[in-house]
Amino acid sequence: MCILAHEMFNLPNLMTAGNLLCGISSIFMVFSGQLEIACYLIYLAAVLDFLDGFIARKLNQMSELGKQLDSLADMVTFGVAPGILVCVLLIIQTQGGLSIKYDLSLSEQVFMSVTAFFSPIVSGDWSAVNYLCFSGLIIPFFSLFRLAKFNIDTRQSESFIGLPTPANTIFFTSFPLLIAYYYNAGIENNVLNTVLTPWVLISITTLMSVLLIAELPLFSLKFKHFKWNGNEIKFIFLGCCLILIPILFAWAIPIIIILYLILSVIENKRKKHAA
Repeated sequence: MCILAHEMFNLPNLMTAGNLLCGISSIFMVFSGQLEIACYLIYLAAVLDFLDGFIARKLNQMSELGKQLDSLADMVTFGVAPGILVCVLLIIQTQGGLSIKYDLSLSEQVFMSVTAFFSPIVSGDWSAVNYLCFSGLIIPFFSLFRLAKFNIDTRQSESFIGLPTPANTIFFTSFPLLIAYYYNAGIENNVLNTVLTPWVLISITTLMSVLLIAELPLFSLKFKHFKWNGNEIKFIFLGCCLILIPILFAWAIPIIIILYLILSVIENKRKKHAA
């Protein structure tokens, strides 16, 4: 099949490529200690990921090529990038954590932790490597199967089966934002410290990763129309988001993802009862 240049480099596909570049850039930012910037790049990628499909439908430019490009970009941005992010969060904790006592910026402390972790690898001292930190790679492992499943599952044209990879990634971006907020404010937060404890973080990562491939129907935010009837659960969810984000800042992100799962379960039960 011959694909012409104007079909390959149309606006939706270029936005998908932008998604990919944001994902790659966020990985660079994570390794350099710029965790906040990494998260903002992921948010930009999520916007582009939404817009590429939206614009493709509006311009009647949906294609098999665009579908494949979207999954390839998502694997990097919403599979590899969050996996690396969690790995670095684990590295920080296993290297002694962050301290507000030092006269160092957050990015400097993160970069020092990453450098210290890779030091025995560079020298070939494999016995000194804390392999627990690679647990974050659970995310790209399950994301690979999630994205492949989505491509061939005809049930997911208007809704999702399993947690979407962007939602999973956004869940984990809340932790760096909270770390940065409390670090810059010079405050210790016991709840956040507990969540970031290696075994707690690994448990959360495993649970969220399994949800990626779970046979759990979840509603999507695709609107055929903007009337209340038929979109009740979507409007309720968006309304909750608008209330929670200004009040709870980054704490709102994991709460919103959990709320998304709960509302989906409620909607599933309502549909079964109606049937």
